[in-house]
Amino acid sequence: MNERVVAAAAELTCEVGWSRVTMAKLADRVGVSRQTVYNEMGSKPGLAEAMVLRELAIFLAGVDSAFEEHPTDLVAAVRAASLTVLTLAETNALLQAVVSASYGAEADLLPLLTTQSDALVDTAKQVISARLGGYDIVLEGRHLDAATDMVVRLVLSHVTHPSDTPARTADDIAWIVERALRP
Repeated sequence: MNERVVAAAAELTCEVGWSRVTMAKLADRVGVSRQTVYNEMGSKPGLAEAMVLRELAIFLAGVDSAFEEHPTDLVAAVRAASLTVLTLAETNALLQAVVSASYGAEADLLPLLTTQSDALVDTAKQVISARLGGYDIVLEGRHLDAATDMVVRLVLSHVTHPSDTPARTADDIAWIVERALRP
């Protein structure tokens, strides 16, 4: 039920904008009572976070694949992961609806990608950190955590406000990682 509600909320957001999504409209879309939607999601902010985390799972599956394809070359893994994320960002309908809202319409969801992105950043950092054990990295502890945090935030920044093609941006991010993390 949770997945159905979140998927319907994402569709509805893309169609009418987040500010017009109500629990009642969502309940009608899913074919359940409004109370069922509230029971599943708790609140509209809870629903928003669930939508963002659902989309994040799609992006992080691509990150996992990139690291699997490059098990011994961290720079290549970061380049491939960044390229995957940035390419997906260009075509992800919900993400585009959220980002484009910041340039005119309501921007209620944008803080979940920017100023209130703790859950998103923490989840992404956990996925990346779990993958780093097999690589030869000179940084440890706090410094490795800081570098991972910076790379995640850099990619997220380019997701919400791209400044170049995904390929060039991924190359630039890999260049930074090479200088920071390689022995």
